[in-house]
Amino acid sequence: MDNKKIIIIGIIILIIAGIILVMLTSVHYEKIDITPNGTTIEVPANQTKYNGDVQSAKIWNWNNGILVTYNNHEDKNLIKVSELGYNTLNNVVKNGEKQNIDGLTCYVINADQLLEIHIFDIIKVNYNGKFYCIPLSNETTHDNIMICCNDKDMAVHMAKSVKYKNVFPEKNDLNNTLTTVKNITGDLQSKANKYTNNTNLSNIKSTVEEETGVNLDNAKSKIEQYTGKLPI
Repeated sequence: MDNKKIIIIGIIILIIAGIILVMLTSVHYEKIDITPNGTTIEVPANQTKYNGDVQSAKIWNWNNGILVTYNNHEDKNLIKVSELGYNTLNNVVKNGEKQNIDGLTCYVINADQLLEIHIFDIIKVNYNGKFYCIPLSNETTHDNIMICCNDKDMAVHMAKSVKYKNVFPEKNDLNNTLTTVKNITGDLQSKANKYTNNTNLSNIKSTVEEETGVNLDNAKSKIEQYTGKLPI
């Protein structure tokens, strides 16, 4: 076998080895629902674990990251404990080093800062090193999403994979409802006053007396003998 053939075979072997290495090291993703039949996100496949929820804040984790989501329209609790917890997480994350990665705002923090927050008490893992955290929010769907991962490429992929979908009806705005009732009441009162001001009560009284043959003043006096002074 001449040297040329040996070189070609060597190149082919290197290419095949490279393909196998990429296949073994590349991350595969699967889609999950953040809200039932609503907003979705792609997470690392075959390693992402749902840890349940803490007062409606949902938590997932995998080998090197954490996903936390909160939707205040999904939270049925009167006192929004998880909203406070999520806001605490958000504030801690935003104290980190701010970076712009592929058009996304990312904050770099230490993992131990992340695990100090009480909503992670249900996760029995130990992380260390730097975490790349990407907070996302959507006013239309009311989704709040926090992706924290020590692999920034994975964090970016997950953030860009989010597909928002609103599945919660808008909550009634009490102030708007009261304003509407007030406007309707005011309109009816205005019309009643206008009707009263434009009506000659003496003419109405005369008409009633003519049609019934009853003197209303005399009738009123007789009734008052038994009932007391009438407010009319």
